[in-house]
Amino acid sequence: MAAPASFASFAAYTPPPDDQAASSPVRPWFNSQQHTPASYQSGAIPTFGASSSSSTALEDAEAQQNQWETRHGLRVDLLAALAYVFGPISALALLILETQNDFVRFHAYQSALLTTPLVLIRILVSLLQFPGLLRTLFTLILIGTEAYMAVRAYIDASRHGLARFELPYIGPIAARWLDEE
Repeated sequence: MAAPASFASFAAYTPPPDDQAASSPVRPWFNSQQHTPASYQSGAIPTFGASSSSSTALEDAEAQQNQWETRHGLRVDLLAALAYVFGPISALALLILETQNDFVRFHAYQSALLTTPLVLIRILVSLLQFPGLLRTLFTLILIGTEAYMAVRAYIDASRHGLARFELPYIGPIAARWLDEE
């Protein structure tokens, strides 16, 4: 039985040949440029007092929020302090595990560059069997340096808005390594 002519056909829509807008369809979901979502519902970060046409305000707000995010959702100030607590072991663990936050990675690099030579000197002093007072002095220097840097990283993250405390000589090397990643 043949279908009556009054039913619509299910053929693909073809625009009229004189329609200019249809000749190059705009598909916002396949945008060729990098598109930053402009509204909160589409995934953008809400900005208050900034116009939605300003993409730099959105990018700045996104960068501001992303600097506090870590890969596993842990606190930035605690991870930065943890980089110094166990010396090169915690620094290496954070360099392996934390791949997202630059503040934590900077302190992990700086901790590795600072504490590895101190631990090696302490081991060398112990192996060469220097007097007990000298070994104790190197142990106190190692523990004091690690404690000071852990407290400094924690305070810089929690009170000063992720301000990096760079040691002289070691800090610029850690910053350069971080930039080269």
